[in-house]
Amino acid sequence: MASESKPFPFSTLFSQVGQVGLLFGRATAGLFRKPFEKENFLQQLEDIGVRSLPVVSLTAAFGGLVFGLQTYIGFHRFIGPGSEAYGGPVISLGLTKELIPILVGLMITGRVGSAMAAEIGTMKITEQIDALYSLGADPVRYLVTPRLLASVIMMPILVLYGDIIGIACGYIYNVMMGVNQHIYLKNTLLYLEFWDVVTGLIKAAVFGGVIAVIGCWQGLEARGGAEGVGRAATRAVVVASIGVLILNFFLSKALPADLVL
Repeated sequence: MASESKPFPFSTLFSQVGQVGLLFGRATAGLFRKPFEKENFLQQLEDIGVRSLPVVSLTAAFGGLVFGLQTYIGFHRFIGPGSEAYGGPVISLGLTKELIPILVGLMITGRVGSAMAAEIGTMKITEQIDALYSLGADPVRYLVTPRLLASVIMMPILVLYGDIIGIACGYIYNVMMGVNQHIYLKNTLLYLEFWDVVTGLIKAAVFGGVIAVIGCWQGLEARGGAEGVGRAATRAVVVASIGVLILNFFLSKALPADLVL
């Protein structure tokens, strides 16, 4: 008896990408339909933003410290003693454009993306989403749209907050190692451009949208009781984390290094 043919893996991949794209489109369209779920939106702002401040603070602080440490070692070893004061622009540029957006994106994926998948997955398993349909409400507009908008708004704010902490910690470490703080600050302010910071914020907004849509998508696709909810939360973290890393590369290639007006 011939074995049952299995679908080519890429067909499943394209199907899932299509599902995510359709969900994003429906959630975005929900922004322009009334009534807007204001209370749900405000709650998501608090959950995604305010409650993420401790983990973002720790992540940015130690990210800035370790990047400051390695930059100090690199300048000291390969350029020579005394050159460490010129590492400020390198630290600030690396943190604002790459390290802080990625680290914050991955931490928010683990904290927020999994929570979205688990919460919506639980609602799916307990048939609360079916109840919304029976009441004539659109679950995507009620559940996904507020989370998507809140993530897109709060991620750049968290990344900007992380930039400040990371740069400050890199500065503190270098000053503690005896680096001339006046030269360090002068070169940092001279070479760090406003567009460098904006680049990281643009990435953060994209990452926020990806995290929210994938987390909600996995929650809506949850099957099989509590075990299915756990699998959905795990998949949400894995898929969103990979998406953040892949998109970071393409955004870094697409966004210009300098903003020429």
